[in-house]
Amino acid sequence: MNTKEILKAINIEKIRADFPILQREVNGKPLVYFDNGATTQKPKQVIDAVAHYYEQMNSNVHRGVHYLSQISTDAFEVTRRKLQAFIHAEHEHEVIITKGTTESINMVATCYGRKFIGEGDEIIVSAMEHHSNIVPWQMLCDEKGCVLKVIPMNDRGELDLDVYKSLFSSKTKIATFTYVSNALGTINPVKEMIDIAHEHQVPVLLDAAQAVQHMAVDVQALDVDFLVFSGHKMYGPTGVGVLYGKEALLNAMPPYQGGGDMIKEVSFEKTTYNELPFKFEAGTPNIEAGICLGEAIDYLNELGLEQIKAYEDELLAYATAELSQVEGVRFIGTAAQKSSVISFVVDGTHPYDIGVILDKLGIAVRTGHHCAQPVMERFGIPGTVRMSLAMYNTKAEVDTLVEGLKRALKMLL
Repeated sequence: MNTKEILKAINIEKIRADFPILQREVNGKPLVYFDNGATTQKPKQVIDAVAHYYEQMNSNVHRGVHYLSQISTDAFEVTRRKLQAFIHAEHEHEVIITKGTTESINMVATCYGRKFIGEGDEIIVSAMEHHSNIVPWQMLCDEKGCVLKVIPMNDRGELDLDVYKSLFSSKTKIATFTYVSNALGTINPVKEMIDIAHEHQVPVLLDAAQAVQHMAVDVQALDVDFLVFSGHKMYGPTGVGVLYGKEALLNAMPPYQGGGDMIKEVSFEKTTYNELPFKFEAGTPNIEAGICLGEAIDYLNELGLEQIKAYEDELLAYATAELSQVEGVRFIGTAAQKSSVISFVVDGTHPYDIGVILDKLGIAVRTGHHCAQPVMERFGIPGTVRMSLAMYNTKAEVDTLVEGLKRALKMLL
């Protein structure tokens, strides 16, 4: 189908009906939720799956021979297979289930760093990273005496690939960057960036926390070495996420934590570690969240990521055009390729004050530095108002936000 046919086929009211929280009011007004970059709301299918797990399945996984343990284990491993298909991983055991993007990045920084990075070695990150993809590498640099090198960006919020190419040296051990900026909405040319790194035999960690819910991601087509994302940003539960890693790299890395499922045999003389993926899954996992993440994947697959992207792209264009008509609005992040994030400031106001007034009108936006303080420093601002879109948002909601913003500015200016 072409874009017009895709958009015509989408039943937005049916989608919205699947999300119970969208029917509620905030401060006496219908909820308008534009904080999807922080976390998405959950469809009834996921909510019901949580109750079903605790009512019918609750048991620990991978350890019991009894019925409940077996069905819980089977359901948990079904999610792993769904994740494998969702990101097109070659092997099921390349999918590690974690607490979220932050833990996944810390796992690679710790385990890969412990084995392959030493004093004087170099790590490349980008100027638009979330703190979760900066701080773990800084901690590694402090521990090992290695060096962090930063890919700069231009005034539109696009990375400078010429400088990126120049950052590589014989000491470069890993490059890590975001697929989509949580603060700017920039979609980075990650396939080209991965290929550049591989020309220097440097592996890449790709932060896809703001990507997998908006577009199809294929780890084999990208040839990415590590990919990380979170369940709660893709309509699933909190406290669960994913680390994908190429089999050879995961096998070469030491484990992250000790205990539980990550062992094969233990004695006081020696411990033998388990095979993948369990080598990196110590302790009892967030079983309910892991199982119910599978329901979120089913929901996304049923709607289709191609359809979701087409609808969100149209909504992004509409919201950008409407907000640009509001006097004083200045966009932060105007890259040619963007996903469903609009960050803006209004000179003479503070983002927090705008956010508070919008909240009184039932409109949820995010204000501040969005855990991306270096981005804000690059643009010389303390923070932005961030409007982040999801597949259940509507043009009518955009209109409500625009009118609310005009009302807020009348009060503040």
